Amino acid sequence: MGPAPAAPRYARRLGGARRGQPREAARLSQVGRCAEGSRARRPARRPIRRPRHPFLLYRGGPARGSAVHTRPHAALARLDLRHPHAHAPPEVSKPSLLYRLSVHVVTRAAPLVARFDKKVARGLDGRRGLAARLGGWGSAERDTKRPLIWMHAPSVGEGLQAKPVLETLRAEHPDWQLAFTFFSPSAERLAKNLPVDVADYLPLDRPSEVSAVLDALQPTALVFSKLDVWPELTLAAARRGVKLGLISATVSPNSSRLRWPTRHWSAPAYRALDRVGTISEEDGERLELLGARPETIAVTGDTRYDSVAERAARLDTTREPLARLAATSADTFTIVAGSTWPSDEAVLLPSFADLLHQLPTARLLLAPHEPNPDHLAAIADRLRHLKLPRPVRLSQLEHAKPGPVIVVDRVGILADLYALGDVAFVGGGFHRAGLHSVLEPAVFGVPTVFGPHWRMSRDATLLLEQGGAVALPADARHPLHSQWLVWHHDPAARRSAGKAAKTMVEEGRGASERTTALVRGLVS
Repeated sequence: MGPAPAAPRYARRLGGARRGQPREAARLSQVGRCAEGSRARRPARRPIRRPRHPFLLYRGGPARGSAVHTRPHAALARLDLRHPHAHAPPEVSKPSLLYRLSVHVVTRAAPLVARFDKKVARGLDGRRGLAARLGGWGSAERDTKRPLIWMHAPSVGEGLQAKPVLETLRAEHPDWQLAFTFFSPSAERLAKNLPVDVADYLPLDRPSEVSAVLDALQPTALVFSKLDVWPELTLAAARRGVKLGLISATVSPNSSRLRWPTRHWSAPAYRALDRVGTISEEDGERLELLGARPETIAVTGDTRYDSVAERAARLDTTREPLARLAATSADTFTIVAGSTWPSDEAVLLPSFADLLHQLPTARLLLAPHEPNPDHLAAIADRLRHLKLPRPVRLSQLEHAKPGPVIVVDRVGILADLYALGDVAFVGGGFHRAGLHSVLEPAVFGVPTVFGPHWRMSRDATLLLEQGGAVALPADARHPLHSQWLVWHHDPAARRSAGKAAKTMVEEGRGASERTTALVRGLVS
């Protein structure tokens, strides 16, 4: 007998389950189950019950309900984390000259790039006057006698990971001030609905901008969501004595951050972090490679599992447009395709045309990732070439007869639309940008298919392992059509796959409670 396997380094602190390496998806005939001879199914994480907190929308007034008071650092004891001052902090340096030169080059080039990229242009426009806006808020509203938690998330996905933590902090500590920043313009809409005192763009990572925002906010703690740790900001905050945290941290094995030069210039920033909450033990090991100190790391899980479950629990299918879309005959087979790119639609729409010839009761709810006029026109052209009826847009549904294809021409409702599906198609898998959220259909027990570029998604890997999804090959027109027929003709198989998906989400809950405890511990 060989030596006993080593105990997990981080997972044992929080009861997290160690995840194996990603495996290939199953053959289509097996309805997405693991290949024969692979390891048995296992839960994504050990389920931990979390207390329910009211969903609050806070704009400067007292939160509703009574606050829940917690002894300082009691939560850290539950997390098996040492007191924040148990170790001497690392020596804080400044970002490398190479990093500062790189930032300088990128910021000088950004106006030129903005001429051809609307998203970059929006980001530059949004940052104009940023220091003045935050400075004005700081002068009028910042109360230095109250702790201020500054939470940063680069985009919508990371913002959704931060959202339940901010909600719980607001409910438990209504006297604390909360600030939220984001990098991508796509997070503007989310930021307006968060329970924070102030929300705005992240400053460019240059000394003058960083210093101005730190002067304005005077944070007690600065917390990054997922991995977006900016060296200039992080190290400047550390030099001022601001506590630093990273939550829902995950690092892909193929991440460019693990390679030179990114790993070199980001190492001091990761080393300065006081608390790191990772999604899995493997993420903790890779965070160490990036520079994080081992004693700061604990596995807390992924807060998005709590977010999608709580949103699903609040779903009201009697409101429009869900009520209108749900009014179908009993034999309708509904496919919800979400966050699709043209590369997804090149496979999806021909497969649906094949299905419709065999199954006239099939219906496709198509929600493109970017429902701009050009994209919507391209979808209509592709359907015309396939000799399919002209699509009906969601905005026209009240005055038009619904057809087999309904195109969702608005944002913000996709997560709810998945509840109407018999099966789901998640976009991004045929696009190098990466797969979009597979948790949104999974929480409703809807089995899912997606393209071959899924390996960067931990959720997709777990979903495939548990039999709740199918990964398609690059040439997927006929395999996708066949899989839809399998799930239509075999409702038991479809229900089994959906149940596996929903179970995965339920077993992943509890991360918000653990992550909030970690953030709370930064405030001494």
